[in-house]
Amino acid sequence: MNIERLKRITVEEGKCGGRPTIRGFRLRVSDVLELLSAGASIEEILADYTFLEREDVLAAIEYAAHQADHPILRAS
Repeated sequence: MNIERLKRITVEEGKCGGRPTIRGFRLRVSDVLELLSAGASIEEILADYTFLEREDVLAAIEYAAHQADHPILRAS
């Protein structure tokens, strides 16, 4: 996990419903992930959202990976 990269993900009360955004912009992590899942390349996303940097997109992916990870509970 790259802590410095994850600092690009911000959560602010009142902005985007308190959902995680990229560096305080009104672009949610989920927006970036949806673009990627729809087949957009990182280069296409960067061309469409000129305020974004490559590290922002990578931070969104890493954030999602971290959120999807959870401890495995074993039945007793």
